[in-house]
Amino acid sequence: MARVIPFKDHALAHLRERLGVVEEANQDLIAFARGHSGAVSAIHEAVLAAMEADGTDDLLHVVTQEWPLILGIDAVSLALMVGDRAFRADCNGVHQVEPQLLLRWIDQVEGVSMRAVPHGHPLFGPACELIRAEALISIDCGDRLPAGLLTLGQRSELDLDARHGSELLMFLGRSLAAIIRRWLVDPKS
Repeated sequence: MARVIPFKDHALAHLRERLGVVEEANQDLIAFARGHSGAVSAIHEAVLAAMEADGTDDLLHVVTQEWPLILGIDAVSLALMVGDRAFRADCNGVHQVEPQLLLRWIDQVEGVSMRAVPHGHPLFGPACELIRAEALISIDCGDRLPAGLLTLGQRSELDLDARHGSELLMFLGRSLAAIIRRWLVDPKS
């Protein structure tokens, strides 16, 4: 005796399952696009805030105090090598750094490095114990001009799209370097 297979019911169930998978993928794509758009807006806002700074002290304030709020992160520090001296600025002020140590850290970062960590980079200062995700961004102002690292940190681990995230952070670092370079090369600007 032949058995009748309910093809219509099976096909309909299979199509509903595939539609659910496609709908879920579509929602993931929409969420990514919204998040990416928000990240782009935040980076642009941070660069504009830095461009509006009135001087070096104001720029350090913008980077270390305002950028965490603008970017939705917990900590920002900027370390620069100026001549044979090195310093880092964070939310607690400006501090001297051993020049050879900063040069070694600079050499370890090519462009942008994003990673989850058990504790943050030492450049975060006292906040390093709280940091669980960080981005290290190379700052290169040009020959005979400051070089350094911009560090961004967050208490929670991040799930980043490394390619798009690093492009945005590279833009942030290059913009900051251009602002610093412009002040040092043409201080009247």
